[in-house]
Amino acid sequence: MPAIAISPARPAARGGFMDGCPVHKLRAKLRQARLRPTRQRVALGWLLFGKGDRHVTAEMLFEEAKAARVPVSLATVYNTLHQFTGVGLLNEIAIDGPRTYFDTNPTPHHHFLIEETSALIDIPDGDIALARLPKAPDGCEIARVDVVVRIRRAGVEPGAPIGRTALRIAADRRR
Repeated sequence: MPAIAISPARPAARGGFMDGCPVHKLRAKLRQARLRPTRQRVALGWLLFGKGDRHVTAEMLFEEAKAARVPVSLATVYNTLHQFTGVGLLNEIAIDGPRTYFDTNPTPHHHFLIEETSALIDIPDGDIALARLPKAPDGCEIARVDVVVRIRRAGVEPGAPIGRTALRIAADRRR
């Protein structure tokens, strides 16, 4: 039987053997965004981007990191989320003052906010049409437009107990 040559554990310049590795892809994504792929950034990036498009708060990601035994502080989570946002890997969506969500889908799109659960759901492309935007004040330009449509179960008063219907709406919209 002929000997099998094993190449060193380094990715090739193009088409390397690690191209299919999700962690390798994440490290490359961070480098492309000019962020050093530190252990903490890679671990938090894995938690963020490894589950598809989603909306998280810093506190939600911190709890996920603790559950995954990733040794990070809440301050590090905030800093990392803001760094990722600054380089375009995330979108920041501010809801009601201090409540901020980070969206792993950085393309322009809008959201439903389910009032009973405070969950954000992407609105399908083309479902909102903005006919005209106001002119920005002198010396300014419009950076982006965020539309958040608040929804609740029909006939339910604000503050009413959460039922399975609201949770099912969120799950169905994600599919």
